[in-house]
Amino acid sequence: MPRANRHFLPGYVWHITHRCRDREFLLKFAKDRAAWISWLYEAKRRFEIEVLNYTVTSNHIHLLVRGGQNRDIVPNSMQLVAGRVAQEFNQRWRCSGPFWEDRYHATAVQTGSHLVRCMIYIDMNMVRAGVVDHPQHWKHGGYHEILSQRDRYRIISRDALLTSLGMADPAQLQREYSRWIAEALALKPNRACRETRWTEALAVGSEDFTREIQGKLKSEGWGHKKSISPSDKADGDFELREAENPYRHVFDLKKGPLRVEFNENLR
Repeated sequence: MPRANRHFLPGYVWHITHRCRDREFLLKFAKDRAAWISWLYEAKRRFEIEVLNYTVTSNHIHLLVRGGQNRDIVPNSMQLVAGRVAQEFNQRWRCSGPFWEDRYHATAVQTGSHLVRCMIYIDMNMVRAGVVDHPQHWKHGGYHEILSQRDRYRIISRDALLTSLGMADPAQLQREYSRWIAEALALKPNRACRETRWTEALAVGSEDFTREIQGKLKSEGWGHKKSISPSDKADGDFELREAENPYRHVFDLKKGPLRVEFNENLR
């Protein structure tokens, strides 16, 4: 797998994934998962990051955020959460060395229906893993907050989520999200499938959206070669991905051009 990418453009929703080193189950204890959530709450308080959803598994995390117009909010928040969780773990077990993989991956997600599918993918994580049979049975995730009206110690930004989904009020969100999860659970043959679009692509959305992200990355000098290709003809998703290059270890491609490629057989 290529090295994870972390790049941020203001004004977009980002799905962030971060894995423990060597995919070890360093978050297997509830205490450590709760610590990650606690520090996420602190990041929201300090940096005003808008959290749309999240889940903490035994060896990785999913975080869906809207970073606003300040491009430092997401990196600063991730630095705080990842750093403090690792520090507390090493102190408790009297060990040293990295806790996380060197990078977390960031995928830009278009609001609306694409955001809905990403949210469901996050909440169905532990169902796919066979740990629980419904997201409500996994307490270290945002599912409960999405369906609740609580305000104290709230991590998920309700207003930002409603705006991103184009909804009018929390009651509508509760009704619709419960229905979407029920529909996902009904697709038992497919619920174990891992969709790499949400964890490896640079952007997921319509063709126009992925081209927009591509153009902005190019204008900011984030210059590895990229290709856009349809990921699923049925739902119309497009992905912006980094093209593989066999000479990447020889040449510095940061100043290379961006390329759009289409697989005509999938159109």
